[in-house]
Formats: sequence, C-alpha cells, structure tokens
Amino acid sequence: MPKTSSLKVQDLYKEYGGANPVPVLKGVDFEMRSGQAAAITGPSGCGKSTLLHLIGTLDSPTSGKIEIDGRDPGSFSEPDLARFRNQQIGFVFQDHHLLPQFTVLENVLIPTFAFKNGKDDAGTRAAVLLERVGLSERINHKPAELSGGERQRVAIARALINQPGILLCDEPTGNLDGQTAASVADLFFELHKEEQTILIVVTHNLDLAKRFELKFQLQEGRCVKV
Repeated sequence: MPKTSSLKVQDLYKEYGGANPVPVLKGVDFEMRSGQAAAITGPSGCGKSTLLHLIGTLDSPTSGKIEIDGRDPGSFSEPDLARFRNQQIGFVFQDHHLLPQFTVLENVLIPTFAFKNGKDDAGTRAAVLLERVGLSERINHKPAELSGGERQRVAIARALINQPGILLCDEPTGNLDGQTAASVADLFFELHKEEQTILIVVTHNLDLAKRFELKFQLQEGRCVKV
C-alpha cells in the first residue's frame, strides 16, 4: 500500500447525543501534504481529541468528509479500514499505552502482527527506530523499568514501525516534565523530517505549538489558522 501523501478535511461536523445532540465540531476545513506538521490548540473540551479520532478513522463524522490521498476511509469495509489504519496512521497519546508484560522491542513490534504487510524486516526496522530514539540498550526491558520519557519514546517508535503516512499525537508531552518534554518534542521533529509524515499534534503547550509551521486553533467548533 503506497504511503499517504495528502490529507483533506472538508466541512467536518461532529455531534454527540441522541434527541438533543451536542455539536462539537462545526465545519472544520484544512489540507495537508507529506512533510508538513501542524499543531492544534484550544481549551479543554473544544474537540481537539475528537478531531484526531476522526482523522485517525477511530470515529465517524456526523457530516462532512475526510479524504486521504483522495479516498474517503468512511467508504471502506471494516476489514479494509482496519488494515488501512494499521498501515497508514500512527498514534501517540498522552499515556503511552505500552503493554506491561512485553519488552520494549515486543511493544514496538505489536502493530506489525495484525496484518501480513509483505515485510520481513520488521525486527530490523524496530531495532533501528529504537536506536534512533536512544533506547537500543533497553530493548529487553519492560515498561515498568523505564522512565516516563523513555516509555513515550517507545510509543513513538511503535507509532512509526509500519512507516505510516500520517502521525497523530494527542498531548504527547502532557505527562512529562519540562526538560523531558522538550527532548521528546525534538525527537518528534527529527523523525518527522526523516520520515516525511503528515504530523498533527494536539497540545496545550503553547511553546511546543510555536515550533510548528502550521498552527490551528479550535474556536467554537471551527478550525482557525493562527
């Protein structure tokens, strides 16, 4: 499957609730291409995580469209959508979500087990990524033996293992101290440049947001370029 090179979010609406739905997103529009990076800011509860979940195909919009390389993932069958998500989209969350019973190396390799991607070099790529994030000497450690920053670095390597075209990060430095957060942010930008992903980071950290070429703010359900 070719690597994703474009993302288009068009007139995206999302509501929650039944008889009296609560609107969260109200006509979000933006476009990105490979190699671009965007920060999305806004107050808590404004819909930032909801937007990431929609782009990441974890949820469906009430109306509007998301196009990835000109295709609407909402039109895929569930098996095809699962494969697409696994191979084209990487996720990094505020909580690293590592599996405690597995080693660092095993955690990074987990996304490669879901589908036969025609690649026999997953172990090699995992080792390279772990060296790149500074954890080559920790590959046989369990998550409980790592610091918070190290666990987040494992999560970054895991998100990149299938060479996704889109990398979505939800408050990826939110649980880290200032110095560690800055180090992890540096790593994000370095790997993004090397991998040429479409990088979208939701954050409350305005210093981090200032480092992005594209900056959006969610205001009353709309995405405003700042």
